[in-house]
Amino acid sequence: MYDVVLLTLGSERDAPGACGSGGACCGGVTDNESGPTTESGPTTEARPGPTTSDDERCVTDRPRVPVLACADALNARGARVQTVTARSDAEIDEVLALFDGPARPDGLTWPDPDSKTRLVVATASDGQLRAVLRRLVRRYAPAPSRRPADLPGNRTLPDLPPVAVLPLDPARGGTHRDLAAQLGLPRGPAAVAAAVLDGTPRRLDLLRNDGGSVTLDGALLGAADDAGRPLHWRARVEVDDTILTNGDEPLLACAVGNAGGYATLDEVRLLAAPDPADGQVEVAVAVPVVVRSALGRKRVRLEVRRARGRAVSVLPREGKVPYLDDGVEGELTRKRSWWVEPGAWAVWSS
Repeated sequence: MYDVVLLTLGSERDAPGACGSGGACCGGVTDNESGPTTESGPTTEARPGPTTSDDERCVTDRPRVPVLACADALNARGARVQTVTARSDAEIDEVLALFDGPARPDGLTWPDPDSKTRLVVATASDGQLRAVLRRLVRRYAPAPSRRPADLPGNRTLPDLPPVAVLPLDPARGGTHRDLAAQLGLPRGPAAVAAAVLDGTPRRLDLLRNDGGSVTLDGALLGAADDAGRPLHWRARVEVDDTILTNGDEPLLACAVGNAGGYATLDEVRLLAAPDPADGQVEVAVAVPVVVRSALGRKRVRLEVRRARGRAVSVLPREGKVPYLDDGVEGELTRKRSWWVEPGAWAVWSS
């Protein structure tokens, strides 16, 4: 029977000071303090961390009913379950080390394709899932100078261990769909337990970027003022050899899509058919174009330009460009490139 690690992150945020960003997660445990809190058994959960202010409150610093229910369902099937709450990158890495394969002659750390240990990530946001995948990439992606001969030519990292996703926010399965909802993954604890024990891995594309992170769903660049009106900005956007804009014209938005989370913006269709398993990234820019009517009146029409390819780059021409990447906020101040790693990660699907 399988060993199952049920991993919860100590913060719902993926921002400075939160899991996946190099600092301590909410809960106050830093990299050089105590290791991850772990307990085993059918109904155990990691102990909560110190109390924080309302603004810094951790949604996962107290026992979560879905986590306990999933552990119960796994134990009922005979699985050996370990629940872990990680509050730093180092603590996530301790869990991921369980998936290392045998020592290789080239000395690389490589995932074990025959591992009997399975991973369930309890997520309050797509940013939390991204934090775990980012640590997997950093663990197993070899340096360019140490690229092994058995690595596929269209990849920079091996097949990452499959993960099961346990959503902690039921609302994200409805109108504001998270990645699990887009992929049609099971959401109930018992269904997730069944998928991790009886399901099959579904391999998906991963976007890596030159900022050292990864993207599972997509990114949306642009911003609005306090009244909700989109602000104009300029950037050169290039997909493989196709230039969507050279940076001389104003933009309202740019969507970089692996999946469909940013396919629409205010009822405007940006991405036509993003597919997280087709080996390509879909990119769109929204450009306001001034046109004249037959009577000579000016009006603004929104022109959406799209392209698909293996890689995309965005070079801001002036100032900072706000963006959301898997729901995590940031600001782009210099060129950023994303590229596709076909089939690099996988989810357990029923």
